[in-house]
Amino acid sequence: MTSTDHGTDVLDLAREQVLATGAGLGEADLLRILRLPDEHLPALLDLAHEVRMAWCGPEVEVEGIISLKTGGCPEDCHFCSQSGQFTSPVRSVWLDIPSLVEAARETAKLGATEFCIVAAVRGPNQRLMTQVAEGIAAIREAVDINIACSLGMLTQTQVDELAAMGVHRYNHNLETARSYFDRVVTTHTWQERWDTLRMVGAAGMEVCCGGILGMGESIEQRAEFAAQLAELKPDEVPMNFLDPRPGTPFADLPLMESGDALRTIAAFRLAMPRTILRFAGGREITLGDLGARQGMLGGINAVIVGNYLTTLGRPAEADIELLDQLKMPIKALSAAL
Repeated sequence: MTSTDHGTDVLDLAREQVLATGAGLGEADLLRILRLPDEHLPALLDLAHEVRMAWCGPEVEVEGIISLKTGGCPEDCHFCSQSGQFTSPVRSVWLDIPSLVEAARETAKLGATEFCIVAAVRGPNQRLMTQVAEGIAAIREAVDINIACSLGMLTQTQVDELAAMGVHRYNHNLETARSYFDRVVTTHTWQERWDTLRMVGAAGMEVCCGGILGMGESIEQRAEFAAQLAELKPDEVPMNFLDPRPGTPFADLPLMESGDALRTIAAFRLAMPRTILRFAGGREITLGDLGARQGMLGGINAVIVGNYLTTLGRPAEADIELLDQLKMPIKALSAAL
């Protein structure tokens, strides 16, 4: 069988198109990337790393996240232990402002430039918006760091309020391909999420949007998802891998194979050559330490350090040490701050 029969000519196409011109691959070619056999994975990761270096540079953005409101969410996202509809052990808890500020201060000490305030809600009510405003004001007095938020679906008024607060980046994940979304969530639609993201971008905030891989979607749907994200033109794409949570509908799904995870990272880089591609939840159990290294050398250029919302991450110091070993400089805080 020739290399063309294997589909490796798509690597030549990616080199000519993505590496040379910065134009991402379309859905059909991304599917060919995702179907490459394991023997071509090293070449694929090398190319994705070249693309990252050419169009993003060597710097890595480090971010910490904290949950302002944990648990008790009314939505039924099937992967999420914070849904109030499931029997998972997470219960509703609010974080006080001093704890929020201390978390931001500790995050900044690691060299992080981004601190994300997260709440498990369909969308923010007035109480939450007020607490977010108070939290942002308190953080700004104490710490020099960009502040991001992830508060669910927004109205135009809420978008404008967050922009006025100086929120640097807003996270709202599409989670999966449009064609698979109703297998993951039934209490709201993919389009509702898309509409929030469009408003966020129009208001001048950076758009952070990714999802979770390994939720039972097909390879075709992974290619679809990457192409849909590329159409959105997000500033950042967090890449999560399913960490099945007890009590959720996806509790018994198998972990994504590490080779598939690495192929998907590379495919996302080739779809979005200029985007911040961030390692997020589930990478520890899906890829392990070796896979984390391969991912950083296969298109990733940002990491969430420390723990996630309801799951444990790698020790923050371990990620910082890995970046040092790989001679990848941590992105400095913008001089505009």
